[in-house]
Amino acid sequence: MGYRLGVDVGGTFTDLLLFDDASGDFWRHKTPSTPHDSSEGILNGVEALCASAGVSPTEIAFFLHGTTVATNAMLEGKGAQVGLVTTEGYRQIMQIARSFVPGGLAGWIVWPKPEPLAKLEDTVEIKGRMDAEGREVRPVDDGDIRQQLEVLKGRGIEALTISLINAYLNGEHERRVAAIAAEVMPDVPISMSHVVLPEMQEYERTLTTVANAAVRPLVGRYVRNLRDKLEKVEMTGRLSLLRSDGGLMSSQKSEEHPVSLLMSGPAGGVTGALWVAKNAGLDNILTLDVGGTSTDVALIEHGEPRRVRTTEVGHLSVRASSLDVKTVGAGGGSIAYVPELTKALRVGPQSAGAVPGPAAYGKGGTLPTVTDANVVLGYLPENLLGGSFKLDREASTRAVQTIADALGIELMAAARGIIDIVNENMFGALRMISVQQGYDPRGFALMGFGGAGPLHVNAVARLMGSYPAVSPVSPGVLCALGDATTRMRTETARSLSKRLSETSAEEVIATLTEMEAQVRDELIADGIAADEIETGFEVDVRYSGQAFEVPMAVSLADLQRDGLAVLTGRFDAEHLRLFTFNMDTEHELVNLRAVATGRALELPALTLSRGDGDPSQAKLRDHSLWMDGAQHAAVIYDRSKLEAGDVISGPAIVTEMDSTTLIETRHVGTVDAYGNILITPEG
Repeated sequence: MGYRLGVDVGGTFTDLLLFDDASGDFWRHKTPSTPHDSSEGILNGVEALCASAGVSPTEIAFFLHGTTVATNAMLEGKGAQVGLVTTEGYRQIMQIARSFVPGGLAGWIVWPKPEPLAKLEDTVEIKGRMDAEGREVRPVDDGDIRQQLEVLKGRGIEALTISLINAYLNGEHERRVAAIAAEVMPDVPISMSHVVLPEMQEYERTLTTVANAAVRPLVGRYVRNLRDKLEKVEMTGRLSLLRSDGGLMSSQKSEEHPVSLLMSGPAGGVTGALWVAKNAGLDNILTLDVGGTSTDVALIEHGEPRRVRTTEVGHLSVRASSLDVKTVGAGGGSIAYVPELTKALRVGPQSAGAVPGPAAYGKGGTLPTVTDANVVLGYLPENLLGGSFKLDREASTRAVQTIADALGIELMAAARGIIDIVNENMFGALRMISVQQGYDPRGFALMGFGGAGPLHVNAVARLMGSYPAVSPVSPGVLCALGDATTRMRTETARSLSKRLSETSAEEVIATLTEMEAQVRDELIADGIAADEIETGFEVDVRYSGQAFEVPMAVSLADLQRDGLAVLTGRFDAEHLRLFTFNMDTEHELVNLRAVATGRALELPALTLSRGDGDPSQAKLRDHSLWMDGAQHAAVIYDRSKLEAGDVISGPAIVTEMDSTTLIETRHVGTVDAYGNILITPEG
């Protein structure tokens, strides 16, 4: 099997985790991200990691990678200039959009409407039309198509989208336009709507395909650049990227279908958390992934993360499966400030990023950040990363003092105020995925990871009532672990749009079987052995007349045994949980989806030797920190020397190479067999 390398590129750090499939040994490395060209940071990390593990890059069989390239392009509005080909009469599709305005009462007064991803002047219409059954009503005209494509060529477009009416039923006209476009502009990547999203609803299908086209040149460049650089160090293993839904896709597929990468970064953390939870025997978990710039939260119930049918990035909402992750601008680098007008302390979403970073990093940052507040309070000891990383406490104190002066309060009170606000922001995001979706957070454990997750997990668990608070082993590189332990995944969709009385279980089974063959072939083409592929199915169900549907997982065996009643029964139960009522209207089956996944990797988890419950062998030194409005005596422990069964009384700090865990007053941390620290209230 050889080695597999998980790489997660964040806004501040690039995390790498090298895994030996045979022995279960792993090596980890953290290196500063290089925002101008993230492959540089990756390569620095690969070389350092291979050197410390004594492994040659040629021995790495799998390079698995979570990236925020596509996400950041969307958030920063740096997508490519997209040309759009529509059916006659539909030129304004992107401008009309959906009449949805975010914000509360009167929010629309100050809402600047976002610029559509494909401009009106970059949109053309062509003759020809399909009807709602997918039959040709009017043929396309090659001369007309060529003329319109010349217009787009003259506009200098960098990517092309073809989205014609009813193409999800019959893509023949789109394929004809693509064939001519390949002659007219051979270097421009083409995205066809019936390939990207073969589902009904013209606007969503067009928007998703345009978003796909907008990030294609960028992601393509990034992937090719990375591949070239890896080849230079003779690393010829298979390069795969993490999809938004927590599966992997081959790098070739990611160049054609990058819309599936929009939530690639956060998905790594959720898949890593799943692996840890399985070992720790936890079934229900809320995840808290705190990085330098932002915090991502997700919910895992009965060992399955919640997936949603839309990926949301900023104000953009596209139809692509993703893990249900909510993001808030609260991280270690979030900047604290006091606005002149209100004189009320605010934290984030602005971040000090990787350059210059928090004042504590000594890279020239002077603004007070969350990391600086943690240093001032004594939650982040000066010697980090095994002593190789020293924090500048004086600089942090100077920075936080500016907040204390602006508010007219003591230094420690100001620092704790910054931490309390950032914890409340994280709590708000967690409420959105739990309480607001009908889940009681008290039935879940809270797992904190990312560089700063374990520093905040105890405090946030206290706000939520979610115990135990879990600090996994090497939480800083958990996203990279997720990248390394996930499996290949692909999916396809089709619209059915039939009421229950108009279709039959046989028709649904026949269509799903056909789709199953398609997704299996895709994975086989990506080099997955046929006997390692698992398939699953989803059907979107709604009450006839509703404008939204609920996805229901189903197996062919269920349908063969119980017919369509198995779907409607599950749908009624879920509708009741989500909306507290059911309707006696007929059910409608909207979309069908087939998903194929490669084999799950059974990675061995290393167990710790059993201790006597006393952690004193791991004690580094006595310490003092500020909590509950006073200075407290605390102890700093070295995580690598802890033994299974050790019980640590708070307040205490546990340090390791890539993270720091804070156990608060009136709490205890217990080390489990695998080295996870489970924090619960005393007594």
